[in-house]
Amino acid sequence: MPELPEVETTLQGIKPFVLKQKIQSITVRHHGMRWPVPANLSPLLSGEIIEQIWRRGKYLLFQTSQGHLILHLGMSGSLRILTHDAPAKKHDHIDILLANGKLLRFRDPRRFGALLWTTDAPDLHPLLSHLGPEPLNSSFTGKYLWEKSRKRKVPVKNFLMDSKIVVGVGNIYAAEALFAAGILPKKAAGKISLPQYQKLAAEVKKVLKAAIKKGGTTLRDFTASDGKQGYFKLKLKVYGRGGQPCVTCGTTLKASRLGQRGTVYCPRCQK
Repeated sequence: MPELPEVETTLQGIKPFVLKQKIQSITVRHHGMRWPVPANLSPLLSGEIIEQIWRRGKYLLFQTSQGHLILHLGMSGSLRILTHDAPAKKHDHIDILLANGKLLRFRDPRRFGALLWTTDAPDLHPLLSHLGPEPLNSSFTGKYLWEKSRKRKVPVKNFLMDSKIVVGVGNIYAAEALFAAGILPKKAAGKISLPQYQKLAAEVKKVLKAAIKKGGTTLRDFTASDGKQGYFKLKLKVYGRGGQPCVTCGTTLKASRLGQRGTVYCPRCQK
């Protein structure tokens, strides 16, 4: 599933082609995505300029004079910049044709993605109104985590992955940041000290920045026609390495489950 670094890389990949461009038409071949795609998008937005495009959590927002398109890649979605006459393939569900002759194509084999429309302020939309701060913003700090975690019995990994606490810290990045901070994933969030949270917040920022930087150089060209995601892979230290030796101390990494998610940790390095 695309996580924050993949979505940020997608944003940076398509932005030069769509920003300040006029929408000529929108073609929706399959309205039955995660939520129904509005049927009137093409007549509503034809002639509109994409004034801004940005990311909020895992959502991409396209601003026009009338409102905002809200796009989510789901579990298997991808965006590509193609020529206006590129033939549609299976799973190519939505095309946004631009006045510069480019086509922004949304491909989603599993159809868990979404394209929605709102005329309200986007931060009031039900999908966005509950979201916590962006992890790379200055408002996300160790003190913030410490204050939010007081008396919380939930495991710290689950706490860190809660989008109401902070957006975009998925399973991979939570596991890696907790390892780097030396914190056991199943430890109660309320039992972790302020210095530990300060270390954890710094490591979250570090691992996400590294992933974004890596993605910027290894993600497939956004003008490629094959539509493959080609998401980057970090050199992971714990995620997916259960039963292998810890890269720091050599202890065998343990795998367990927290809620519905698998997690891997070092029983010696993480306390």
